[in-house]
Amino acid sequence: MAVENVLPDMPNANFQMFVYFSEIMGRLVLDADGEGIGRLADFKVKMGELFPRVASLVIKPRRGKQILEIDWSNVESCSTQSIRLKPGGEKSRRLLESGPDEILLREELLDKQVVDTLGSRIERVNDIHLIIVHQDLRLVHVDFGARGILRRLGWLRGADKLTNWLFAYQTEERLISWKYIQPLLSNPDKRNLKLNVSARKLHDIHPSDLADIIEELDSVNRSTIFRALDTQTAALTLEEMDDSRIQASLIVQAPVEHASDILDEMAPDEATDLLADLPEEKKRKLIQTMEKPSREAVEALLKYREGTAGSIMTKDYFSVPGKATIGQAIEEFRKTTCPLESVAYLYITDEAGKLAGVCTLRHLIIADRDIPLAKLMNTRMVTIEAEEKIAVVTALFHKYKFLALPVVDAGGALQGLITVKDIMQEEFEE
Repeated sequence: MAVENVLPDMPNANFQMFVYFSEIMGRLVLDADGEGIGRLADFKVKMGELFPRVASLVIKPRRGKQILEIDWSNVESCSTQSIRLKPGGEKSRRLLESGPDEILLREELLDKQVVDTLGSRIERVNDIHLIIVHQDLRLVHVDFGARGILRRLGWLRGADKLTNWLFAYQTEERLISWKYIQPLLSNPDKRNLKLNVSARKLHDIHPSDLADIIEELDSVNRSTIFRALDTQTAALTLEEMDDSRIQASLIVQAPVEHASDILDEMAPDEATDLLADLPEEKKRKLIQTMEKPSREAVEALLKYREGTAGSIMTKDYFSVPGKATIGQAIEEFRKTTCPLESVAYLYITDEAGKLAGVCTLRHLIIADRDIPLAKLMNTRMVTIEAEEKIAVVTALFHKYKFLALPVVDAGGALQGLITVKDIMQEEFEE
């Protein structure tokens, strides 16, 4: 985006012009008679709008060390050479104060990290793009590209001449609209401010991307982002995290009821792994507040030793009795809330609850609805006991290329399921 480097006077309400913050930062602030009263040190921006408005100039005076501010309404004209005030505008200067819904661009945004909720990345703000419209100065984009750095160093024109001469090319602008940006400010008094523009978009980001974003942040910002997530998104995001210490800290910092709701939403094996890393008292308290089905599944999994098949299996699996028909199985399948990786196979049990056979989803789609599952199921199965070592499970997945492997007890009763996702996570950790 090409931007003029000079802003003329603002003679009418319809005037519009873009400018970069780096182009006017440090410029002289003049009174109506052209007398210098200081230099522009920063802009104070009032939050709450889609494109926030600059509320005041922050000025470093020619004499004295106290930082002052003057309302933007007192500005007559703004250019890359200087900022001129209206008659009497200098009389409104006062000591700088910043409220909970205000930020200082240079102090709290420039060179800081932001979350790009459109591209799901963390970026560093190299410059800030502003527009004068209806005599207001508004924040419209942040610049996270190399041009922003070159512009601040005063090397942009020289760099453009060089790259145009050598390659007939110049570096591209990398601007993101403010509406897609969530600043990650460290001031605890501004926690609500950080989320006021685009936290509502966080649930649109894939949980694995959210996990990457949260893991890269400091503890304060990490907690702020996590608190803004709905329960389901928070659960999925925790499942995607690689760092168990961060998982544990987020759950520990959350209110007990909210933390237990998140654990209820997680896959039982994932919730079990997370709980295993918590202090015993905290773990016991959270388990007690979970819903009964989730609590029972987690308590069952916690009994298995680490490094065994039982320690990584999930209780989310799809099973029906052998006397059921294809049509009945389809109706049960419609009701299941198991994750996709857990329903690649349909497990059939006999009257005693033992694993009798297995079908695939393909059977449910192409077979006649009245056919009993017992006639279609494959009885030649590979199973594993809960106390078997994970290395043995991994070898079976490599050998047979299964999507999932059933876990049974010594009597052959189905206890759980290990999915290819579970085994891949184990291999990545190793």
